[in-house]
Amino acid sequence: MPVKVDLQNDDGFENLPAQDRFEDWVEGSLQDSYEQLEQTIRVVGEAESRDLNRRFRDQDKPTNVLAFPGDAALLDYDCLGDLVICAPVVAAEAAAQGKTGEAHWAHLVVHGMLHLQGFDHQDAEQTREMERLEIKILDTLGYTNPYNE
Repeated sequence: MPVKVDLQNDDGFENLPAQDRFEDWVEGSLQDSYEQLEQTIRVVGEAESRDLNRRFRDQDKPTNVLAFPGDAALLDYDCLGDLVICAPVVAAEAAAQGKTGEAHWAHLVVHGMLHLQGFDHQDAEQTREMERLEIKILDTLGYTNPYNE
């Protein structure tokens, strides 16, 4: 299944994982089959992340990943929505958690993609199911359990 990732990095953040890694993570997280999927991932700074988090989640702080489900009925191709990932938050979290940057990017892309597919973590049961899926997907992609590090 062809996956195309529109990686938007308007602020020119350096040291991002390679384009093909993002495509691997998106494809690896899919729970359904798609003929061709086009996925937008926007990499932002803390100010934009904070603004979006405040406007859409009523939280006045930057966050690692935001998922905005799309309306596929409006498009003539498969698209689950948009992911917005805050590069400075990813770097700070990876350092604080003793993870490699790439492993944390992989986790957040998988996490966000699961949100776009309807998974959530509003209660303990949902959290267990989502974490179980994340661990399984990340293992398949060659990464360790992000919750054990």
